[in-house]
Amino acid sequence: MTPLRTLGATDLETPPLVLGGNVFGWTADKATSFRVLDAFVERGGRMIDTADVYSAWVDGHQGGESERVIGEWLKQSGKRDQVLIATKVGMLPGEGGEKLAPARIAAAIDASLQRLGTDHVDVYFAHQDDETVPQADYLAAFARLVEAGKIRVIGASNFHAARLKSAIEIATREGLPHIHVLQPEYNLVSRTRYEGELQNQCVEHNIAVTPYYGLASGFLTGKYRSRNDLSKSVRGGGMAELLEGKGAAVLAAMDSVAAETGASLAQIALAWLAAQPGVTAPIASATSVEQVEELTGSWDLTLSKEQLERMTNAGV
Repeated sequence: MTPLRTLGATDLETPPLVLGGNVFGWTADKATSFRVLDAFVERGGRMIDTADVYSAWVDGHQGGESERVIGEWLKQSGKRDQVLIATKVGMLPGEGGEKLAPARIAAAIDASLQRLGTDHVDVYFAHQDDETVPQADYLAAFARLVEAGKIRVIGASNFHAARLKSAIEIATREGLPHIHVLQPEYNLVSRTRYEGELQNQCVEHNIAVTPYYGLASGFLTGKYRSRNDLSKSVRGGGMAELLEGKGAAVLAAMDSVAAETGASLAQIALAWLAAQPGVTAPIASATSVEQVEELTGSWDLTLSKEQLERMTNAGV
């Protein structure tokens, strides 16, 4: 039976893996995306993460491509009631302004709902903080969406500890809905943005953490082990710094755990994340059914305390 975890102080549940939607309509075409989404749900997956800005960075794209593919899949599959949909606002400018301007939030959710073909999203993230708008103003804008039934839970991505703390304090003081889900960058070789004060706040306030870049853009799959491997993909250029830093030591520790468990490095990286304090479910994307099977296998993997510590301490 698929293990389920509660998203912080909400009534929403997910296995310890969230399916990333950044690839839909980009490196995964419509047909491939549908197969991936079907396989994820058939395996017991529940939560799908996307954003209005996916994939505006691609030539000829304007943003909303991922949401539109997911919406078409929801309509064809009839599986809206079986999944949690999370999307984001704050990086794609448009009607109402930019970032977290209240008018932008109001316009962006309607555009996202239209593309997704649904009347609500389960988690709506501020994709990034916006210090040009008072936090009380954008929290109140999210509150209006909750009241209107357009969103169920508020999330925040890429927030620093001080700003999450002030958001919690303002919501408490003003009687506004709290942030219940945090989405930071976090993985075995990129830990400083979450561990420490931010992690402590999430644990203290029961905020669910769904980290992105759980596989460090593929580095933690073992794809890049020498400088000769850096040409394997367009992301390879960014891997040199990891190799020269603690990356090699982390991979060596993961290799030893793989030899003991028979699990893949991707499964081990995601299982390590899921075992960290505050973390509910890491995010990972897939462009094939085979990748879905591998990634969801991470929630069946239980690592020992010694194995977890071995990887945590690698390269430190």
